[in-house]
Amino acid sequence: MTLDDILVELKNAKTIVILTHESPDGDAISSSLSVMHALAQFGKNADVVIPEHAKDFDFLPGADQILNNGKEEQYDLAISVDCTDLKRLAGGKEFFETAKKTVEIDHHSVNAMFADYNYVDPVSPSCCQVLIAMFEYYGVEITKEIANCILTGMITDTGGFQWGGVTPETFEFAAELIRKGAKIKEICRKALRNKTKAHCKLERLVYDRLEFYENDKIAISYITIEDNQNTGAKLGDEEGLTEMLRDIEGVEVAVLLKEKEGKNGYKASLRSHETINVSEICLLLGGGGHPGAAGCFIPGTLEQAKAKILDAIKHAINK
Repeated sequence: MTLDDILVELKNAKTIVILTHESPDGDAISSSLSVMHALAQFGKNADVVIPEHAKDFDFLPGADQILNNGKEEQYDLAISVDCTDLKRLAGGKEFFETAKKTVEIDHHSVNAMFADYNYVDPVSPSCCQVLIAMFEYYGVEITKEIANCILTGMITDTGGFQWGGVTPETFEFAAELIRKGAKIKEICRKALRNKTKAHCKLERLVYDRLEFYENDKIAISYITIEDNQNTGAKLGDEEGLTEMLRDIEGVEVAVLLKEKEGKNGYKASLRSHETINVSEICLLLGGGGHPGAAGCFIPGTLEQAKAKILDAIKHAINK
């Protein structure tokens, strides 16, 4: 059984690194720290390597231990969490490729299964919820620190328990995590509702540039590198902007195009109410995600990126 095989590797490894995807969200960061805390109960000091992450999640227990780079040239074990593909690992691809053994833990339905041992539950609404089952199987104690990390991942990847994939079991897990000491009020305030001034400035720009297509079923806007410089925006300040467009009355698919520095192109973030599967749209363009939230990278100018993504969405809406 995969879980048993993974447990053997966890116990045998002397050096362990935990990695996640680029531009990590709350689920990615929380999953990484949850695994770190759990491994400590096995007497393992794992390195969490995340080159950049939003300061909104600095309140998480163990966030001060996150490293920008790994400490070892070769780790005994590399663990990837919340990542669908090796190429998406943030600043740690080389540690994963050179590790003696590799493990992947994820919940995305489209997954490259790129590790020696892959534990993927596509039914789970968050990677953190996948970890609950793993920890229970391994006899890991859900401490206050782990509870706060896991609940943060569950809340952020479900939009506060609003999006698809949420089940009665999700709420049962959440209730137990609160009993274990998770501070749901603090988590929601810091991870969901907190807005920086830079975010507010970006929000105004996104609204000013908003365009509608296909009888207002598609909403699209964009952010440039220059916008980030002018507003002083940092990683994470754009969070929630695509959802803001999706929530406009009549919109079925929302798109935010974000210019990527040094890559000659735009990252397209798509959101829907799941009547249109945006994961399928992004998959055709080399990306992926969930039915209601997905992304991809489109090379070229703004107009080229806009035309390409609009063509793909129109085809999905009209088929």
